[in-house]
Amino acid sequence: MLTLYNSLGKKMEVFRPVNPGVVTVFTCGPSVYQRSHIGNFRTFLFEDILVRYLEYLGWPVERGMTVTDIEDKAIREAGRKGITLERLTRENIEGFLREMRLLCIRMPDHLPRASEHVEQAAAMIGQLLAQGVAYRHGRNVYFDPLKFPGFGKIYGLDMGRWPAQRRRFHRDTYAGNRWNLGDFILWHGFREGDPVSWDTPIGRGRPAWNIQDPSMVGSRFEETLSVYCGGIDNLYRHHDYSLAVLESLRPYPMARCWLHGGHLLVGGRKMSKSLGNVLYTDDLLDRGYSPADVRFFLISGHYREKLSYSEGNMKRAAAARLHLRERARMIAAKAGGTVPGASVPARRIGDSFRRHMDRDLDVKGAIGAITGELAASDAAGWKPASAAAVVKALREIDAVLKVLFEDSSG
Repeated sequence: MLTLYNSLGKKMEVFRPVNPGVVTVFTCGPSVYQRSHIGNFRTFLFEDILVRYLEYLGWPVERGMTVTDIEDKAIREAGRKGITLERLTRENIEGFLREMRLLCIRMPDHLPRASEHVEQAAAMIGQLLAQGVAYRHGRNVYFDPLKFPGFGKIYGLDMGRWPAQRRRFHRDTYAGNRWNLGDFILWHGFREGDPVSWDTPIGRGRPAWNIQDPSMVGSRFEETLSVYCGGIDNLYRHHDYSLAVLESLRPYPMARCWLHGGHLLVGGRKMSKSLGNVLYTDDLLDRGYSPADVRFFLISGHYREKLSYSEGNMKRAAAARLHLRERARMIAAKAGGTVPGASVPARRIGDSFRRHMDRDLDVKGAIGAITGELAASDAAGWKPASAAAVVKALREIDAVLKVLFEDSSG
């Protein structure tokens, strides 16, 4: 049975979807004030593996991914470049979608943009104001976490540290992995000279980051999500904010299982736009690596663990993928067009893959097990029907991994 590490509760749990008829998965998507780097794509790839493996197990999946195209950083970046916010975000979204296709990341069923959900965000804020969970301060609207029982439960925040004096935090995002112990902003009230604003029933202004995801989730799904995903940074000042907002408005949980992916490191430090140590897909392609090599490297470490990028690690990953692909190609040549028959090696390969993947999506262990099974097998002595069965098993596995066969796409 598939077990996943649920950040809500900090333990491994047998995966049980809320609705077995369709597994609902929502993921934090790109913040499109700048281009996404390979550290960002590591997170999007673990989410892609999750969706594909759920389908491999036979569950239909409906997935949404948020696109953050209204925020302080995007507005500043557009101003710095002397272009409109719409142009900045449109160009970055187009680039993001191209790289998604390049890395064989399946397009979500829903790809909502925050700018398309201002009306929903304003309506939610109106409800929160009516409930007394949110309040106005000057032009802005803030959420009071002390009005939400169990605030910080995903992270495990110690509310005993909460200051007695009211504090307000008015930015969309703050640098660093730390908590802002105070009230967080929901609505940026209009100020003279603001380049982006909307007229709404709660006034003129724009939605803050932490109302945007609830507005996008709430407009697509009316039941508890089976899974919500994001990078490990979202455990600080984001996912608990989103949960508190949405669960203040709905009498049921936002999501049953919360998954968070680890950082990609460069020289021992996380890859980050703010640190300036980023690498882009193009950088690796220019060094001679294929998109499949990049995908293989980024999925080859366990998603919850830190993964270190170096040229040596990248070369080793590319060589390992090439070896595995050549082994698969040789077996496919042996099979020819033969109909698959009974095959012990095929069964062992499938069993090994599932055994590791069922342990919290252990892609690294699964790849190692497949490589070991193929190395231990005497493929030269196989009959074509047995070889065809192995190819069938590998193709089913590659529907999840998308790195073994040259025709792996979609």
